[in-house]
Amino acid sequence: MKKIIVLITVLLCTLDMSAQLFSKERVRNLQNIDKKRISWGYILGFNSYDFNFDYKAPREGEGAILDADISVTKSTGFNVGLLGNLRLNDYLDVRLEPIVAFAQRTLTYSSPLIAENQNSREVKSTYIHIPLLLKISTKRLNNFKPFLVAGVSTSINLSSNEENPEDNSVGQFRTTTNTNYYELGFGIDFYLYYFKFTPSIRGVFAMSDELVRDNDPNSPYTSAIDKMSSRGVFINFTFQ
Repeated sequence: MKKIIVLITVLLCTLDMSAQLFSKERVRNLQNIDKKRISWGYILGFNSYDFNFDYKAPREGEGAILDADISVTKSTGFNVGLLGNLRLNDYLDVRLEPIVAFAQRTLTYSSPLIAENQNSREVKSTYIHIPLLLKISTKRLNNFKPFLVAGVSTSINLSSNEENPEDNSVGQFRTTTNTNYYELGFGIDFYLYYFKFTPSIRGVFAMSDELVRDNDPNSPYTSAIDKMSSRGVFINFTFQ
């Protein structure tokens, strides 16, 4: 989280310096596109999801069971979705960005109670992700305009297996179907000749525990975990 805030600050300072260097007036494309009260667009992009684990403090006699550090191997997934934008004024917009996000993570356990050929779990996720965001823009400079974006979101994981009665004892890792997040990011609107093109990067942080525990309360796969929550990075390209 701190790294993202620092990165956003550095980017905004860089953009401000660039604006001063290239402030010579140029021919503006799509001069009236931002005056629309409601506008629409399409989203294509990539994601990288991770899991953050909080572990329980072991009680007496549970050291072996709770010795279960978990490493996460991330993969690059992709996003596709729609944009609905409500203009409030020249600097503020409210955005609804429903997307479908495909992601995959591999968990590797270090617990001595888990056999080596059973110490990994592949977690595939298909999210219907619905963020409600506030976009805070700078003044447009010629044909580009930087902005910050922040908000909250919810998702439905179609691959969660939350209701599946089978658990890790037969190789099935389960997560919750519904998750809530907060989001923070930045981007730049580029006003091209025929359309507005917007690359953006955004951090996504789950606020709730997503782990569905195994039926066995002493399971070496889930008993050590106090909380498991997703965090991810979206790199999206929007066309309006």
